[in-house]
Amino acid sequence: MTPAAGSPPRLTLTQWLICFIASVGFAFDIYELLMLPLIVKPALAALGGVNPAGGPLLVPGSPEFTQWARMLFFVPALCGGIFGLLGGYLTDRLGRRRVLTFSILLYAGSAFASGFATTPMQLLILRCLVFTGVCVEFVAAVAWLAELFPDPKQREKVLGYTQAFSSLGGLLVALANRGCVAWADALPAIQGTHEAWRYTLISGLLPAIPLILIRPFLPESPIWQRKRAEGTLKRPSFAALFAPEFRRTTITTTILFACSYGIAFGAIQHLPQIVPGMADVKADADAVRQRLAAAAGTQGTPEPSARELVAAGRRVEEDAAAAVQSWQETGGLLGRLALAALAVVIVGRRMLFRVFQIPCLLIVPALFAWLGSNLHQPGTIDLVKWGVLLAGFVTVAQFSFWGNYLPRVYPVHLRGTGESFAANIGGRVLGTSAAWITLTLSASTPPSPARIAMTAAAVAAGAALLGAVVTQWLPEPPRAELPD
Repeated sequence: MTPAAGSPPRLTLTQWLICFIASVGFAFDIYELLMLPLIVKPALAALGGVNPAGGPLLVPGSPEFTQWARMLFFVPALCGGIFGLLGGYLTDRLGRRRVLTFSILLYAGSAFASGFATTPMQLLILRCLVFTGVCVEFVAAVAWLAELFPDPKQREKVLGYTQAFSSLGGLLVALANRGCVAWADALPAIQGTHEAWRYTLISGLLPAIPLILIRPFLPESPIWQRKRAEGTLKRPSFAALFAPEFRRTTITTTILFACSYGIAFGAIQHLPQIVPGMADVKADADAVRQRLAAAAGTQGTPEPSARELVAAGRRVEEDAAAAVQSWQETGGLLGRLALAALAVVIVGRRMLFRVFQIPCLLIVPALFAWLGSNLHQPGTIDLVKWGVLLAGFVTVAQFSFWGNYLPRVYPVHLRGTGESFAANIGGRVLGTSAAWITLTLSASTPPSPARIAMTAAAVAAGAALLGAVVTQWLPEPPRAELPD
């Protein structure tokens, strides 16, 4: 059978392999980025040392804890943004495949080593290396995929559906964390303990194994390789991004990328800090502690220590936070799939973006404001899960939009550089600073999950409103084909 006129060519076996490897790569990127909100509290409590009274020195809500939490959220993003920007430049200079391979090796090794950290500073440094690898990998992968699939409709589908696996990575890290919490005692001791957050960090190495083995043997971008062989590949520069023909595109996409990330990091990624304060979760944690205390003395069971009771309650909180995170990532996965389907139906890129942006402006701030007001009401956990699913749907889909949009507005010699500027300066540096803003404005002793939720609502509202205003200046790509 011959394909219908105008239909994209069928994928070859090599192209299917490329799509598979790209999907695993995107999944692993988000797997690493969304790991921190799940493990930051137990990790800092374990690495911060013990105070004279016998409890952890870095207690949630204390100034020292807040300072380290802010640094772990923002400093790796800042390092990833700066070095990711350099990675985008090197993608245009050295080739897509070579930079991809290096970035995989960097964040895979750093992810594994972070599980053996003994101080907060070691964890911070290793998270900076992980972020750097992830930021470089995303930019190189998008440019690589876009240029390997020249047919416009096929390219839109490939970019859309492979990026959808990013949300699968977020779902997997939530499930992995729950599994590590449940099976921590059965796993080998690390630094003399069986702490779930260490196993969660180490698990980040597993998805990188097929990438390391296969991706170096896949083809280079044909258009980049041809231009370099012909001597027609221009030298990239950051100054060229602000030339008259690219200035509006660079500024607008950077601001909008920052707004998309600002909603996620300023609000949604703080759910693991908010969920433990919900009445339903606190009741479950109290019930577990009471059962442990009641079991003391029966059949020779020793009386649990105060530390064991605290640890048991903390595991209930971590499990509940991971469960809510799973709902958010499920919504994000559905949102990315919806964008991939709509990308080949809706011609206008600005209109496609607003399909998700306008509902996001209404849903996310309203959800967190409601959560802050009803945190202590029993029976709200199921409503929160559905609300978080909707929030993930309209927010995370915006991330996939940029992977489809940016390759269409920059030529070959500036594609990696332009994508990296918007993604890393806009998203990683400016956008993720929203996490620092939320943590700073909501800091209190003892910590107040309700205050965190209300602050997150305000930060998300500001980021979403700014994005809605700036979108009117987002340039429409002149044609479906990639510019040379």
